[in-house]
Amino acid sequence: MKHDELVEQQKKQQQKIDDFSELLNGLAATTDKRKMLWREIYENALNDRLNASVLFTEAYTTMQSGVAEHVTVGPVLTKYLERMNKSNEQLLRLADLISRDEEHAAKFNPEDIFAQIKE
Repeated sequence: MKHDELVEQQKKQQQKIDDFSELLNGLAATTDKRKMLWREIYENALNDRLNASVLFTEAYTTMQSGVAEHVTVGPVLTKYLERMNKSNEQLLRLADLISRDEEHAAKFNPEDIFAQIKE
């Protein structure tokens, strides 16, 4: 991957992180510590995915020259794909955690309303 392409990927990644931070800031019932942890998980997963993608691309291009390279580089490519897949799974689990947190915050509790009315 060329330097300019890598810089562009990093800019896109930073925009994704900024967008994710905005999403987290919209969660009023979530603690700041939890938001910070979720942002770090998100950022790490994106970084892992980008790094594995860069390395995969480099290894894949070297493999194009013949069968011998395929035999030696093939297992490495598998590891990079596994890393990208694991990062995707982390992002899905993170989305599930955020969804559950939003659902929990949106639950309507009549006892809370009655308590507020009595005050």
